[in-house]
Parts: sequence; C-alpha cells; structure tokens
Amino acid sequence: MSTNRFLRVQAARVLLVAATFCTLLIVAGESVQAHGGDISETSPSQSQSSLSRSSNLSSPEAAGIQAACWALTIPYGAAKMAYAIGGGIVGSLAWAITGGNMEVAKSIWIPSMTGDYIVQPQHLTGEKHLYFVGASSEAPLL
Repeated sequence: MSTNRFLRVQAARVLLVAATFCTLLIVAGESVQAHGGDISETSPSQSQSSLSRSSNLSSPEAAGIQAACWALTIPYGAAKMAYAIGGGIVGSLAWAITGGNMEVAKSIWIPSMTGDYIVQPQHLTGEKHLYFVGASSEAPLL
C-alpha cells in the first residue's frame, strides 16, 4: 500500500469518526454545559411559567423555532466540531513542544473544546447565550 493511499484511508477514517460523533451530538440534543453561570435559581412558580412558555410544542411558532434550531445546528455543529478537533491537535502539539506543560495545553483545550455544540430554542429566543468558544480556565464565569 503506497503512502499516499494510506494517508487517504486514514483521513477518511478520521472524517467518518468525526461525522458520526457530530451526528450523535445532534441526535442526542444535549449541549456541553461549560458555563455554570447559565443556571439560575428560580422559584417553582417562575420555573413553571417559564417552562410552559418555552415548551408549547403545538404552536406553529414553536415548530418553526425547532426547525430553525435543527437547520442551524448542522453547519454550526460542524464548525464547532472542526474548531474543537483543531484545538485538540494544537493543544497536543503545544503540550509536546513545551515538554509536557499541561497548563499550556489546557489553555488551548478548554476554550476550544467547551462551549455549546447544539443550537437550542433558548438561544434563538434570547433566553440563553450561545457560546462558540468556551470559558478559559483563568476567566471567571459571568
């Protein structure tokens, strides 16, 4: 097997694994929760009214928001996955070049691999911020 063909096969495998992972993230509908500041304490009556306001799935507006989230998640999720994979590679190279300095690697890994991977209805309605780049280990969460 020639080197060129071997590299193409390896690249195809990496792309297949990345596409499978991205598809699983989209299907699961779960977001990486990197920002603890997004969680706020509310009284039961406030959370009930907020829940009923945002989860009325029978309205056409809610269906449109769900469809928009799905449509926007595909390119956004692909870009976020590419950014996270690139951050993993660059962080690993930085770790190797600095002789195993984990602080340098983490300063690249944490912002690139954390953040939101999926666009949710709360992002489109303005109830929640959409973070492409996650919080750094030094920066305090807002």
